[in-house]
Amino acid sequence: MTPRPKIAIRSRLGGYLASSLCWLLAAWAPAFAQSPWDPGVVTPAPETPAPETPAAAAPHPAIEQQNTTVVPRIGGEPTASDSTEPAEVRLVAQLTSDGQYIEQGLVWRVFQEPTSADGKRTLLSTHREASALLKLKPGTYTVNAAFGKAHLTRRITVKPGPGPTVEPFVINAGGLRVQALAGGIEAPANSVSYSIYSDRDQSDSRRLVLGSAKPGLIIRLNAGIYHIVSTYGDCNAVVQSDVTVEAGKLTEATIAHAAAKATFKLVQRAGGEALPDTQWVIQTPQGGEIKSSVGALPTHILAPGTYSVVAKSQGKVFQRQFTLENGETTQVEVIMK
Repeated sequence: MTPRPKIAIRSRLGGYLASSLCWLLAAWAPAFAQSPWDPGVVTPAPETPAPETPAAAAPHPAIEQQNTTVVPRIGGEPTASDSTEPAEVRLVAQLTSDGQYIEQGLVWRVFQEPTSADGKRTLLSTHREASALLKLKPGTYTVNAAFGKAHLTRRITVKPGPGPTVEPFVINAGGLRVQALAGGIEAPANSVSYSIYSDRDQSDSRRLVLGSAKPGLIIRLNAGIYHIVSTYGDCNAVVQSDVTVEAGKLTEATIAHAAAKATFKLVQRAGGEALPDTQWVIQTPQGGEIKSSVGALPTHILAPGTYSVVAKSQGKVFQRQFTLENGETTQVEVIMK
């Protein structure tokens, strides 16, 4: 038997397959023409409704990015005083607005503004430099500049920023120097002291500015009118005077005392020995007490005039009247009789 050629079988099968493939391509051609893979055609995806999310549950963008908790600020927007960075403030003082700066003798006191209902301020710091450099948090403060008995208190506002700000204080002060005379010459050292009072106010009263001041010293005061009460000794040799202190100037005041010095002694006879432990009372002729003391020989400086002295010793009382002249130095004997 003669075998069939295999090539012919393959040829028929290839033709069959080829015709079948052509038929399939012709049938599917419209579908491939509208395929989403065609780069010239965009087919939108079917719309799927998103699940509803409550508005309160939507995360804040800042929270999502920083992964932190945001707490709302109480009391509104931040102010300059909320800053924690201190700012530099330099304090300077002048006697007058057109005068030079004070170089020594200044004391600065810085107070915090009152935060309670009682209105009391808290002292934050004290500085003794002529030009104090402070570091304060932004805010409002009360500052007192003292120059002797002259002073100025005012508020300052500290603002944030680079470099120190300068706060000038014009104290408007002058100096007062008192010279005391007794009998036309300078009074002995430590024998005179004086007090300075303010001018009379609306209620006709005065305020003590400085007590027990010594002559010859310069007292710094705010410009104005002052009342001086000077006492020679420890009794009634007193002189009063008004003076005017001008800003930026030194005022010289001279006070002349009229006085006499008297030493008292209780004796059994004229020119005798003084008895110890005697109690003395110096009075006006009307009986008003001027000075009391204890001792054998007390010495007092009195204004010229007439007086009465009472001596008490060993349960007995003795009295005498006497008169003193200006500039006199005398001894007053009380005889026991």
